[in-house]
Amino acid sequence: MKILVVDDEQDIKILFEQRFRKEIRNGEFTFAFANSGEEALSYLHKYEHEIVLILSDINMPGMSGLELLKKIKQMYVVPPPVVMMITAYGDEENYNRSVSLGADDFLTKPLDFTLLKEKLKNKVNG
Repeated sequence: MKILVVDDEQDIKILFEQRFRKEIRNGEFTFAFANSGEEALSYLHKYEHEIVLILSDINMPGMSGLELLKKIKQMYVVPPPVVMMITAYGDEENYNRSVSLGADDFLTKPLDFTLLKEKLKNKVNG
């Protein structure tokens, strides 16, 4: 499964590559990374048929993760990629807004990578 991770934190790529080392080596998951909503849209435009799931931070400079989510769900209707939102703020407002815009799941930082792996494997098998 190809996963696009959208987050403005510079160390996110290293973190995912460390935490998913075994799954990457086994070919279960392939990751691509974008540091902004704008960069994610550009990547999706180029590789839209490869991406199965998007993990997006909500709070980013420029285009927020919620704005990105809205654009993704408008632009990619058949079939839209699964979008999981990530935020440091597990508040009800962000959760409700994410769900109303079509988010498939909602995670809070710091990420529980055991839970994330479980959710990703369920998306693959479900």
